[in-house]
Amino acid sequence: MQLKTIETFTNQDVGFVRVTAEDGSQGWGQVSTYHSDITCQVLHRQVAPWTLGQDTNDLDNLLDVVAEREHKFPGSYLRRAMGGLDTAIWDMRGRKLGKPVVELLGGTPGPVRAYASSMKRDITPKAEADRLKILRDTKGFDAFKVRAGAEVGRNQDEWPGRTEEIIPTIRKELGADVDLLVDANSCYSPDRAIEVGHILQDNGYCHYEEPCPYWELEQTKLVTDALQINVTGGEQDCDLPTWRRMIEMRAVDIIQPDILYLGGINRTLRVVEMAISAGLPVTPHCANLSMVTLFTMHLLKAIPNAGKYLEFSIEGSDYYPWQDGLFIESPYNIENGHAYVVDLPGWGVEINPSWLDRSNYQISEFNL
Repeated sequence: MQLKTIETFTNQDVGFVRVTAEDGSQGWGQVSTYHSDITCQVLHRQVAPWTLGQDTNDLDNLLDVVAEREHKFPGSYLRRAMGGLDTAIWDMRGRKLGKPVVELLGGTPGPVRAYASSMKRDITPKAEADRLKILRDTKGFDAFKVRAGAEVGRNQDEWPGRTEEIIPTIRKELGADVDLLVDANSCYSPDRAIEVGHILQDNGYCHYEEPCPYWELEQTKLVTDALQINVTGGEQDCDLPTWRRMIEMRAVDIIQPDILYLGGINRTLRVVEMAISAGLPVTPHCANLSMVTLFTMHLLKAIPNAGKYLEFSIEGSDYYPWQDGLFIESPYNIENGHAYVVDLPGWGVEINPSWLDRSNYQISEFNL
């Protein structure tokens, strides 16, 4: 199918993409959140010219053409824009065939275990534990992630002693029967990361995310080699050769691609294949309740090396005010600690028309 139009509907934080093929088939996707208005400009200026009028059947090749033609721009914005095109094409395929994307990927609809992912650092350990216990008791979560250190913090804590307090507090308050994860968001030098890692191990944590500056793979590998806890990372990486190097050197024990940071489902599947060859599990990053978590749900239900759970943000409108009102009906309902991939065509969700009406609209068209 050849692409006839690419439309975007965006505000500063969220950008939806609609593609239309020559036969009238349509599909919806999304560019990555954060500065989505800029990303949509990149989509129209640097992705649409190379993809309109082109056959979408070989999506890998189409995305490679974009990357090659825009070789002077190898960074995140181009990949975030490519992700909007890719995810819209997958939805179009599903709608045309009457199948959910998960089936097109070789999987089946159904439940996927989720972990409750806190995004907050400006919260006391006791207050964090209290809200996680409520989620355990009301939603059935049996896995939780909290934050340590300060984001890209150069070894500084959010306030002195918070890390040393929150690690044992969460374990004590939630008990021995839950999985506990922690995210350091590139805070530590290797020596400090290893110190914190030993505290995590002593308290039975199982997942230690991005302990060192993510771009310093050798630093992260020092931490991975020194600890028994699973060291994880990769959410920020959008460059396939970097992924290859990360996996070949085994800088981490679990890889965490973000589908929209990386450039879509197809490019994520390439990273998944690298991980399969290395025997590494995939627990993607999806830290908000725009469409990225939905994309990740479909992926996890299809790949053979899926990690133990889906990241599921527990933050509401007080933290992400732009999450509200995106969909006619939310695809994110947690029951017994699980999210559910439905069997509706494509991504199985409809964008809220009133949100679209308030957005900034732009269209790129193929002209014969």
